[in-house]
Amino acid sequence: MNAETTPAPHHHHSGPLDLDAAEARRVRLVLAAIVVPLVVATIIGLIVLWPGKSSLTGSQPFTADGATLESATITSLEAADCADATGGLEGITNDSLLADAVCATITSGDGEGLVMPVHIPAESLSAADVGDKLQVMYTPAALASGTPYVFVDYVRQVPVAALAIVYLVLVVAVAGRKGALSVLGLLLATAVLLGFMIPALLDLASPMWVTLVGASAMMLLAVYVAHGISVRTTTALLGTFAGVVITVLLSLWGVDAANLTGATEETSLTLTAMVGGINLQALLTCGMVVAALGVLNDVTITQASAVWELHAANPSLGRARLFTGGMRIGRDHIASTVYTLAFAYAGTALPLILSASLIDRSFTDTLLSGEIAEEVVRTLVSSVGLVLAIPATTAIAASLCRTTPARASAAGDV
Repeated sequence: MNAETTPAPHHHHSGPLDLDAAEARRVRLVLAAIVVPLVVATIIGLIVLWPGKSSLTGSQPFTADGATLESATITSLEAADCADATGGLEGITNDSLLADAVCATITSGDGEGLVMPVHIPAESLSAADVGDKLQVMYTPAALASGTPYVFVDYVRQVPVAALAIVYLVLVVAVAGRKGALSVLGLLLATAVLLGFMIPALLDLASPMWVTLVGASAMMLLAVYVAHGISVRTTTALLGTFAGVVITVLLSLWGVDAANLTGATEETSLTLTAMVGGINLQALLTCGMVVAALGVLNDVTITQASAVWELHAANPSLGRARLFTGGMRIGRDHIASTVYTLAFAYAGTALPLILSASLIDRSFTDTLLSGEIAEEVVRTLVSSVGLVLAIPATTAIAASLCRTTPARASAAGDV
């Protein structure tokens, strides 16, 4: 049976490859020679950059001295319905906070069981409804304002937990064991972000190295846990690393060339006040890389699978043919994922875009203003890294494939 008439095997996204023993051993050795040093370098980076007890995580108190966090449940949207609660405060209160207050039953602390007015800022009041649970701050010093209870946030554990359960059930129901492993990989990658990257950045470690080491650890965990250790996933992982390096370099250049400061939001300015010496420009580049990780991994997994499938279907294809065949698939993926990134960033920054649009100035000036330019550069950097990761992954996969000459009988059939 010649190569052309051999039926193409069916593979899963990261399933086993139909390689002969010698080729499989060669590919594994080549990949191990590349990946093992990356794993070792990542572990060394984690050890060297690990913040330990010096991190500023959790160093700022959430409440003022004497204040406590309590819980409450809204009973009425009209502060007048609990006017009796402030009746005993006549002479010491100016009612300054009662205009935007609701009535709520205090469900914890010394005031448990009392129905008290709770001040809610106007921007949060529109979401309030009877029965909503609140987190409030009890501040005895605020008696003069009309209520010692001030809104902190809504309690969202139940709806968020319900959505998470629905998400998990659907993922497992549709994708089975692989879906469950993907969720586990996501949780482990999130643990790296929260347990290493954020504390290290607050410890003023080099943002570039924290980004490279953190992204490497996140991808190693997420990819191998979700897809298993195989030739396909290792090839995709190398492509992802290439995309990460490209994105880091581009973000460093883009932020510097466009004179982006990273200080366009109130939270960024607050951060500089709390953490002296923190580099907002470097943090901006770090955010660009982290934001692109998921899409990068998606396209590299697809590209690695595409090349290996082509090779398995026709082992006589040369590396050049494998590369061009893989890139035909990659071009379609580029077309879909590039605008996915753009729309994702536009949706996240929608309030910012609307606010900037209110200003009477040209479209170009609005687009290149500091706030909007950050999102534009973020989208472009991530998209360029994504686009270049596809040929990089395709080239890596094609270079690992060894062409098997067509059988003599096959040549005679031509």
